[in-house]
Amino acid sequence: MYLMKDIVRDPAPVLRTQAQKVTFPLGEDDQKAMKEMMEYLVVSQDEEQNKIYDLRPGVGLAAPQVGISKQFSAILIPGEDVEPWDDEEKDDAEIPPFFKGIIINPVIVRQSVKKGALRVGEGCLSVDQDVPGYVNRSYRITVKYQDEMGAFHELKLEGYPAIVFQHEIDHLHGVLYYDHIQDDPWVETDNTKYLG
Repeated sequence: MYLMKDIVRDPAPVLRTQAQKVTFPLGEDDQKAMKEMMEYLVVSQDEEQNKIYDLRPGVGLAAPQVGISKQFSAILIPGEDVEPWDDEEKDDAEIPPFFKGIIINPVIVRQSVKKGALRVGEGCLSVDQDVPGYVNRSYRITVKYQDEMGAFHELKLEGYPAIVFQHEIDHLHGVLYYDHIQDDPWVETDNTKYLG
């Protein structure tokens, strides 16, 4: 399992580099990294286990954050596991509020004009200092990605899960959350839904 000492910190160059696409079948090193990234998230969200390992709690961890410049991230949004569903299903299908899985070569294929932002701002395991301000992101997105077997999935997300996915996908393109903060960091806009 990765520990805090293994998390790459800003301003390391790997955090500002466009990560490479992942090819299949996965190599042993990538499989091991994916497993250990998810293990970090699981342990970091368990209060008792977290005390033992002294981890910063996280809901997402991207490969560049552990020094691997490849396009995959582990995401663990607490709650029930959800199964990805194909976009051919009805548009009124329920959008899952929870997620646990590895997303590989993710691409945002649709995004809303309406924005969403967390009232408390965002944080990052790779950014030690607090950078205050709203991080305006799309409130709804559709993400296409591959799983560990290389199968393609499409997932619709809104609100907090959409924000988490966008944060993690940014990491794969050398973007950090504070890049989205405006000069006047706490200005609210009419087109943004503020969460939390």
